[in-house]
Amino acid sequence: MTSFGRSFLVLASCYFFAVHSRPRAFHLRNMDSFIRAVEKVEDSNPGLSPLALVRALRRTAGHDDVMTIHYLGTSNNLTDAEVLETAILNASSFSFFDKAIHHIVTDYGEERGVVLAPDGTTVALAPLLLGIESGLKAQAEGTPPEGIFSLTLGRTLGLSFLSLKDFPPSFRLGPNGCWDSVDHPKLFQLSRPATLATDAVINGGMDGAVLGADLGGLPASEEPPALSGVLKGYYSFVLGEGRGLDTVTRHVSARRREASRAILEPLNLHAQVMETLELVWRLEKTEWIAFDTGVAAAVSSGLEEFEHKYWDCPQIIPRCQWRAKAHQGTPIPLSVPLQFLYVHHTYEPSSPCLSFPNCSRDMRAMQRLHQEDRGWDDIGYSFVVGSDGYVYEGRGWKHLGTHTRGHNAIGYGVSIIGNYTAALPSRHAADLLRRRLVRCAVGGGWLAANFTIRGHRQAANHTSCPGDALFSEIRGWEHFGE
Repeated sequence: MTSFGRSFLVLASCYFFAVHSRPRAFHLRNMDSFIRAVEKVEDSNPGLSPLALVRALRRTAGHDDVMTIHYLGTSNNLTDAEVLETAILNASSFSFFDKAIHHIVTDYGEERGVVLAPDGTTVALAPLLLGIESGLKAQAEGTPPEGIFSLTLGRTLGLSFLSLKDFPPSFRLGPNGCWDSVDHPKLFQLSRPATLATDAVINGGMDGAVLGADLGGLPASEEPPALSGVLKGYYSFVLGEGRGLDTVTRHVSARRREASRAILEPLNLHAQVMETLELVWRLEKTEWIAFDTGVAAAVSSGLEEFEHKYWDCPQIIPRCQWRAKAHQGTPIPLSVPLQFLYVHHTYEPSSPCLSFPNCSRDMRAMQRLHQEDRGWDDIGYSFVVGSDGYVYEGRGWKHLGTHTRGHNAIGYGVSIIGNYTAALPSRHAADLLRRRLVRCAVGGGWLAANFTIRGHRQAANHTSCPGDALFSEIRGWEHFGE
């Protein structure tokens, strides 16, 4: 069966010489480097259409599998004016584009074909670019977008559910991983054996679906923005004081989960995935798989896990991403059922963090405060909510220090970065804390609460899912100020 990112491009030996002559900084695996490379091609080809460029990138990475050709046509079927051999296959960009876009997981758990986005998340470029190409093609032809879900998410999800249908649903998706360096990323290592739908592939798929739908919805008479402009507007947004996520009206990567949900949830995803699998089987002449009576059930349970993990739950930045120090002492895992949930705001930097670098800096400062000044084993909170729209992993074991009347040893702690004694600067952050974080970070079920953030102790109304063993014994949620 054709894999999602298998390359069919045979590299000529003359191109390898150019790889060694290029500055090492060009090889950084981040979105900024990719955008700069795209800009270089655009600058050297005035008037280049974004559709022609994204098709040429597809050809460079060899992504002409039968399903992509079915929806988008072959990337080699271009007019002379659209051929970008000189622009793409040159000494400064060819090898970088090929390695950056071509997705593969090595036997050692290194995931390639992914880049670190400015917001601290990791994105696979292949599904992202397929979604963008689908939208640009529809816009150019004045037709409704076709195949965006199948190319960005449907095929990957369906094949992952099918290949791992004998495993629990939670093992059919992911995992995430960590970069060797967030400042100079070159290697991305997964945290456990990969599925076909790693977190980076799903991030890229959600982004491709969002941007593809946006571009496909432009009037045929409107000139689409340059590819570099599309990527910059989505990934390189800047939040400011008094202007958090609530004021951003366009789609940006920090809100990929809610944006993709708004676009895809109205669809019948089960039917969409099944139709995608049937198309794959027909095109690849493997229809016999359709007679497996467990396929529909595997897709149904897999989609439930996908919606929970990637739509219900917030994006969590792992400790290795914000460069946490190692814990002190011996970690003791939390045991369930948990008896308490605590919401803290004991760390108040000069201003709420509004970017991944700033939130990471505040996380490190918070850890130093707890470990060095207070003598704790580690941060006293399981997770921290940042005003950049993400949740940062704190620690996952009992805290042995003294705080909030000693109850941290039996509870689950959540902190928020910034001075929140008056009001949260972001309704998005409040929503993460109030409705989604607890359900996801602890492991399932709902704990709904009505509360306001004040500088004093306040009890909150709470409910829990009766059938969820993890939450059935949670007795309350209290908020303690300093």
